[in-house]
This record gives sequence, C-alpha cells and structure tokens, in this order.
Amino acid sequence: MLTEDQVASYRTEGYLVVPDIFTPGEIAELNTVTDTFVEASRALTQSDAVFDIGPGHAHADPKLRRIKDPTHHHAAYDKAMRHPKLIAILQQLLGDAVRFDHAKLNIKPVGGGAEIDWHQDWAFYPHTNDDMLAVGVLLDDVGPRSGPLQVVPGSHKGPTLNHHSNAIFCGAIDDAEAEPIAGTAVPLMGKAGSITIHHVRMVHGSEPNTSETARRLLLFSYAAVDAWPLLPKEGIDAFNERILTGAPTLSPRQVAVPVRIPLPKVETDGSIFDNQAHKQRSTAAMPA
Repeated sequence: MLTEDQVASYRTEGYLVVPDIFTPGEIAELNTVTDTFVEASRALTQSDAVFDIGPGHAHADPKLRRIKDPTHHHAAYDKAMRHPKLIAILQQLLGDAVRFDHAKLNIKPVGGGAEIDWHQDWAFYPHTNDDMLAVGVLLDDVGPRSGPLQVVPGSHKGPTLNHHSNAIFCGAIDDAEAEPIAGTAVPLMGKAGSITIHHVRMVHGSEPNTSETARRLLLFSYAAVDAWPLLPKEGIDAFNERILTGAPTLSPRQVAVPVRIPLPKVETDGSIFDNQAHKQRSTAAMPA
C-alpha cells in the first residue's frame, strides 16, 4: 500500500497522510453511525463510559467531544479498525505481527470543539518498545480551520517530555518544554476517507474547529505484537485477543527508548480533556 518513499518518510518524520483509503460509501456508513451517537448524547447531563461531553452540552446543542472505545459499541467501527488496507499499511510499518491497542472518536463540532494540548501518546502508555502508532480516519474533509491534528516532525526520535504538573500526571507537556518545538508543527489535512498516521512518541495537539463543518476523527492505536505495556491494564487472554495478525509471544522485545511513568494520575475518568485541565499554564499557546 505504501511506497518505499512513504515508508522512509514515516521513519524520518514520524507521520504520514495517505488519501483514499476508505471509500465514500464506507465513510458515509461511519458518519451515519456517528450521527446516532451524537443524537443519543443529547439525553446526557454528564459523561459516562461511552460518551465524553464538553462544557455547555445540552439537549438542543450537544457538545459530544469523544466516543470512548467505539469499536466496543458498534460493528461499523470494529470493521473499520480491521480494514484490509489498514492492515497492509500496518504490516509495512510495524512488522507482520500486529496488535490493536485501543480506539476513540474525537469530535469537534461546528464552531468549537475542545483544544487538545501538546502531548505524546507514549507518555500515557509506555511499552517495552516503541513500534506503536495511531491511525486517524478522516470522517470529514479537514482544512486549516477544522482544528486539524498538528504534529512536530521528527519529535518521535526525541525525549519523552514532562507531562506532569505539580508532580501529578496531567497528560500535557510542560509549557517550558513545548515552546521550543511547537513552532515547527505541521497540520495533517485531507479529504474524508484519508488517514493520518503518527508515531506513538510524536508530539502532537490540535486547536478548536472554527470552520463551518464538523471535524470527526476516528483514531485507532496499534502496536507490534512483541511490544508489551509497562503498566498492564488487562489479563493475558484479553491482551492476546486483540492480535490482528501474527502469533502471540511471551517474549517481549525490549528496546532502550526513553520512558517516563504516567503516575500518579489525576483523579478523573481518564479523559484527556479533564486531565489536561489540571495543567498549570504559563504564557505558552497552542500553534497558530
């Protein structure tokens, strides 16, 4: 699926945008399903195990900002996570044996949506090696005003930055460490049906959506089968059930990569939006 140049670019820069992976029909199905979740969220007054709602949420004006673990809640999302074109790409970048890690669907409605501060996914779930990445499926056309995912090229080869505030893990990079690199960020934009790919150690974030259309991004995280979490969250059977290709192993591959343990954690439901609200701010801003 990927050319040699695309693979080389991913290794060097840490990200890719690949157009036309999902067909218009596949995207239409995913959007129809997503619309049903938005409608269901109208009845909520607070976030729960499925829905993460933002400030100002109301029945007449839903502010659904995330569907948690969407692959658990609808077959269309699970099918998308296993898309043959995705699997082919993953095997080029991660090797023949691939494990699905987790999913989320981030929504930035028209005229708003939550900002996500600079962070590295690696800071949340360090593993024995960093053959891990996130695929973002663009359910809408994404332009410069859509609040696109922004990445710092090459940052996947750098350190694991400080995501603690007042000695508590808040899931956002300390401003003093973010400021020197934030100005080099690039937006990942494209037509609906495109995918973004970013390495697990990539510094990234996003601004609110100021466009006239929603920005829905379906995110799937994947790992090489021999990448094992340093902080396990489940038993071995559930861990192995998420293998998409290849065989399980009891011999994790260990690589000397920089790690910071994400403990102690903020006492929230685990939402990155709530966690990052605990960050102590300086004068640093998100990218323009």
